[in-house]
Amino acid sequence: MRGHLRNTDGITYLALMFSIVLIGISVSAAARQWTVMVQREKEADLMAKGIEIQNAIALYSNTMKIGRILPSEIYPQSLAELTRTPKPYLRRVYQDPMSGGDWEYMRAPTGGIMGVRSKSKAKPIKERDFPLAVRHFEGRKTYHDWMFQHPNPSSMSMLMPPMMGLAPGTMPMQPGPQGSAPGAPPTPGPARNP
Repeated sequence: MRGHLRNTDGITYLALMFSIVLIGISVSAAARQWTVMVQREKEADLMAKGIEIQNAIALYSNTMKIGRILPSEIYPQSLAELTRTPKPYLRRVYQDPMSGGDWEYMRAPTGGIMGVRSKSKAKPIKERDFPLAVRHFEGRKTYHDWMFQHPNPSSMSMLMPPMMGLAPGTMPMQPGPQGSAPGAPPTPGPARNP
């Protein structure tokens, strides 16, 4: 009887150890999944706030250039300047979502802030299929390489005809009615009797 009890004690002990190992593995996997989920949320927040700041700087610059003889870019001296009433360009001054602190400012050669970027050197989860406003982020290795700035490299490439494979001053051919190019005179069709 004593030998039988020793065997069941050993089996119970092994089953308990096996259960503890399984619980440890599942907790570890859940922790990794949670970390990735939190990073994805911070990354999405970084993208949204960065694009908002980028757009606010562009709007500020374009508004300040109105009526000037030289159309050079004019940049705010701080992000707080973008939130001033009566016409705020930015809802509020955001913190860097990845580091939780201040952004790293990208200073313009003429003075002022032309953009921001995260201080985080972590590797991003998202590597492709960026929104048009930041499609120049493809292939960047860290969040620090994501530069939200004006002028924006992504929008600059959209304005340049050579990027579309066209000669300057030409329009792309698009099929119109009966395969004609836009702006071309319509080709006469068979005459109809009313």
